[in-house]
Order: sequence, then structure tokens, then C-alpha cells
Amino acid sequence: MKIDYQEPSKDLLMRIDIHEKYGSANIDVWTNELLKPQAGMNILDVGCGAGKLSFLFNEYSKGKAKITGGDFSEELLEKAREKNKNIGANINFQFLDFNQPFNFADQTFDLCTSAFAIYYASDLNFTFGEAHRVLRSPDALSGNSGGRLFVSGPLPENKQMFYDIIKEATRTAIPPMPGSSRFKGDIFNTIDKLFAKTELHKFENHLTFPEVAPFMDYVRASLGEDRKLWTSMFNGNDEYEVLIDKIEAVAKKWFNRDGKLVMTKVVGGILATK
Repeated sequence: MKIDYQEPSKDLLMRIDIHEKYGSANIDVWTNELLKPQAGMNILDVGCGAGKLSFLFNEYSKGKAKITGGDFSEELLEKAREKNKNIGANINFQFLDFNQPFNFADQTFDLCTSAFAIYYASDLNFTFGEAHRVLRSPDALSGNSGGRLFVSGPLPENKQMFYDIIKEATRTAIPPMPGSSRFKGDIFNTIDKLFAKTELHKFENHLTFPEVAPFMDYVRASLGEDRKLWTSMFNGNDEYEVLIDKIEAVAKKWFNRDGKLVMTKVVGGILATK
């Protein structure tokens, strides 16, 4: 399935900032507790964006893991490289298109991760097959288990309030989102077929907005006119702004009723061992 979509970097960075400002739980703590990246590990982060996960692993391992971050957005890679230089880290940030063969030898990595990215892959069998190929195989003599794959993304129940407000404002069905609609089904099943052991973990983060404005910032960062996933709901900037006004009116009604807006992010983490 070809997915003609690329995340606008400004929208992605805006939503990350909102999660950090208004969230009740820290997804970085959850990720580190699950994976425990250690000194000496060789780690590949696929769809690394501006390097958030790569820098997280670098900090947790005290700079003693070998980390490679790959992404097809040169804009985000430049942001990652700039931070890499500023903090004196030694992470290797390079171009990587997860719809193409990974430019790494077999059995190179101990851990391969992808946060909120790889579920846009056109051919899941191919992409996760590449992840499987570059991960270390188990060693029966030493007793070492195989390399691990960790993929995080939205579950179907993710940010239900967001969708409910849009439905009330538009009286229109929400277009299917590739992430949440594929994650527990096609993606989990594909990984489960390829790997020896597969687990599904869940993270919840309640975002409490003390006013409507930051929620509308989130809406714009999700429904921006250049986000091709939503264009069935509007045609051009004028219709987009009309849509935004309708959503804001409903959001204000909900806020006046409840005194706040609470949106729950529900994230799945698929942890698989080769």
C-alpha cells in the first residue's frame, strides 16, 4: 500500500512541544524503562526526525552506545546534526528511506527503533524484513538473545476527544489514520510473523489544556492544509479556515462545560526479539 504522505516538520515539532508542556506522563521514561539502552550497544533509530529518540538513548547510555539515526527529511536531519554538534554527542545522522533497502550489513545492530514513523511504510513485509535483517541473530553458544525491534505509534483509541470534537463540528466521518488503523493489526501481525517473540505494551498520557488556544494549536498541527491525510475534509485554505472555526466553536463549548479540555494520548509499543 503506497502512502503519499510526508509529515511537515513544523507540525511534528509543534505537537512534540505540546505533549511536553501539557502531558501528565513522560513517554521518554516509559521508553527507557522498556528498552534500557546500554553502553556498548549498536542502535539504529529509523525515522529519527530531529533526533529525539537518538538523543534520549545517548543520554541514558552516557554517550557509550553507538547510535545511528536515519530519516528522509534533510530539514530534520540538519536540526539533529546541529544539536549533535552543540551537545558534543557522536551520533551518526544519515539519510534513510524505510521504503528502500537499509544501507547496513546483516546483523549489525542490537536494537532497532522507530517512533511514530515506520507505520507509514508502503510495504510492511519489506520494511520490517529489513529491520529483521540488520538486527543481530541469537547466539546459541553464548546464550545471547537476538537483537530487538521497538516500534511505537498510536493505538485506535488514541486522542478520542480530538476526533469527537471534529466529528461534532463537521458531522463528517473522520478519514482513517494510517498509524492507528494499522498499528494493532497489520503492523503487529507483520512483526509477529518475522520475529521469534513479540509483545505489545501501552502508554497513556493525559494532555490537560487550561485554555482553548493550545488545543487549537494542536488541531492546526494535525489538520494543517499540507497534511494530505485530511484533505477530504476541505478544499483549499478558505475551506480549511472555515473548518478550523467550526472546531474551535465546539472546543469552546466543551471547555465552558468542563472547565478544561483533556485529551488522552494512547500509544502502543511493539517490542520484538529476533
